[in-house]
Amino acid sequence: MSGSFAPGRLLLGGDWSPEQWDPATWDEDVELLREVRANTVSLGIFSWSSLEPEEGRFETAWLDEVLDRLDMAGIGYFLSTPTASPPPWFSLAHPDALPVRPDGVRLTHGSRDTYAVSAPAYREASRRIARLLGERYGDRPGLRGWHLHNEYGTLDHGPHAARAFRAWLRARYGTVEALNRAWCTAFWSQGYSSFAEVEPPRATQYLPNPSQAIDFRRFSSDEMRAALREQREEIRAAGSQAPVTTNYMLPTWNHLEQWSWADELDVVSLDHYLDTAGPDAEAHVAYGSDLARSWSGGPWVLMEQNATGIKVDGRTLAKSPERMLRHSLGYIARGSQSSLFFQWRQSAGGAEQWHGALVPHAGRDSRAFRGVRRLGEVLESLAPVAALPEEGPLVEAEVGLLWHADGWWALETPDLPSAQLRYGEEQRATHRSFHRAGIPTDFVRPLADVSRYRLLVLTCQYPLSDAEVTWLEEYVEGGGHLVVTYLSGLADEHLHVATGGYPGRLRELLGVRGEEILPLPAREVVTLDDGTVAEEWTELLAATDAEVLARYTHADLAGLPAITRARRGAGTATYVSARWTQESRDTWLRAAAQELGIGPTLPGAAERGLEAVRRRGHGVDHLFLLHHGDRTVRVQAKGTDLVSGASAAPGLAVPAGGVAVLSLPPGTAARLLP
Repeated sequence: MSGSFAPGRLLLGGDWSPEQWDPATWDEDVELLREVRANTVSLGIFSWSSLEPEEGRFETAWLDEVLDRLDMAGIGYFLSTPTASPPPWFSLAHPDALPVRPDGVRLTHGSRDTYAVSAPAYREASRRIARLLGERYGDRPGLRGWHLHNEYGTLDHGPHAARAFRAWLRARYGTVEALNRAWCTAFWSQGYSSFAEVEPPRATQYLPNPSQAIDFRRFSSDEMRAALREQREEIRAAGSQAPVTTNYMLPTWNHLEQWSWADELDVVSLDHYLDTAGPDAEAHVAYGSDLARSWSGGPWVLMEQNATGIKVDGRTLAKSPERMLRHSLGYIARGSQSSLFFQWRQSAGGAEQWHGALVPHAGRDSRAFRGVRRLGEVLESLAPVAALPEEGPLVEAEVGLLWHADGWWALETPDLPSAQLRYGEEQRATHRSFHRAGIPTDFVRPLADVSRYRLLVLTCQYPLSDAEVTWLEEYVEGGGHLVVTYLSGLADEHLHVATGGYPGRLRELLGVRGEEILPLPAREVVTLDDGTVAEEWTELLAATDAEVLARYTHADLAGLPAITRARRGAGTATYVSARWTQESRDTWLRAAAQELGIGPTLPGAAERGLEAVRRRGHGVDHLFLLHHGDRTVRVQAKGTDLVSGASAAPGLAVPAGGVAVLSLPPGTAARLLP
């Protein structure tokens, strides 16, 4: 289980691909790594054809030389199993191990991720290469950990997947009768007489069965997790006890159920690529960081980010060195033990030759490389931050946001009342509101202990099981304050809609009954009587046992409830039936937190563009101050800035675009000066 990764320092470096370069470049790279104070690289991610150029024939001398150079220079490494990119000989020898798309087309070799994860030949070849690496390199002095595979997420709909899917369904449901009930196969004459008739959800005449679709996503996550577990066991059998990780991927696609994957890892690692170059980029850094820390249960590893660019609408927009520094510290403030990048040296050829890198095509004499040198200096000064607290969380939060992949996958099923709502975007919108208010948040796993959260928010969690409904009821009865949005609790885990009124399975807890879901036309907005503005989603709702906090004011819904609150035991359950605009969401959630006495880390900071995050350490707190605004601010506290060495007691000036990290006695307050 993840949660206690403590490498003794903050890690700086990136994915290094020496197989693309000659030994003279290796030597130059080691020199440049030391120049910028980099202490870690990731190796071997796409090196399968270099390690095993023919089936069963291994060539490791080049990797031996590379590791010797790194060990002599005191540079550590995550060593990868290269199974995300099988070599051409494998695909030619085992064409059945190539993935099949939902439309039945079998892909051909020529890119990365061309594998069918259920294919026996692929699984055996993956175990073989993992065994080799574990036996040969498992006790190397510079080994920081094992980086298994890369960005798991290739879905296969071919015959091997079909066989494995049937076995998974048999284990889940036991009988075909139970499967038919779970999938509601009486609809459209889909009843199965045996598991042998079941196929993966492939392209079909019209709409697929949503229960089948979500079960296939669950199966695919479990099947990839089984493949990861096999590699881990080969490495452990070889005697290596180095920490094991694999890199999750955000923000736009999600093929893993992250909580169960974290149970298999010593530490969660994340590849995080921003999708906006505007002010929301900083909120996105916080979103990815809070997710990774929550999944990992503590410290985590930022395995990849882009050093110089942000891809938006087919363009790579510039990320300045100053912004790269602030983003790197934003990840670390929220629990990352590293600032690692893809990639170390920008490739001269291949499909990602224009991807950003720490050493750009222009080389050492460049703005980008000078920015990396500055990052190395700052991270060296922040060495004490890597130490973990003796007990308790890295970041203390009183707000929890429920996250589960089922919600993501459920909203990807077709023919919902609105196809415009996406789980990731809705979760980001809620998280963004708290980030803009400067209020720390955690993401929480269903059925976890949430007693420490004074406020728990469910955003578009469409399916809920019986156990999850009971869990929420007990949280509220015990004194918790729950906020539930539209598109939550409408169905059970099989995506069967709960009849009798919306929001279905949470109707009794929330004290409401909805008759109709009424999406709004594109670009239409409506105003509630509390002044907040809604778009995209409204509902015809009645309060059966709840106080009305806000009402609709438009058309047929005028005067009817929009936001309600029910008292249950020692707590409250609030229902939000309309989709707010971002500004209204910000206003309402900030007020809801304030009503419970939940405030920002540094009052007044967010309004001035200053991001303040408190990371707990070993007998000390570290207050990260990341200034995204345009005017100098001054912060006063009984502590010292680790970056500049200056005391904050008289007031520390943080210039626009600047950073500071105050080392404070635990619990010591800080304040903004006029």
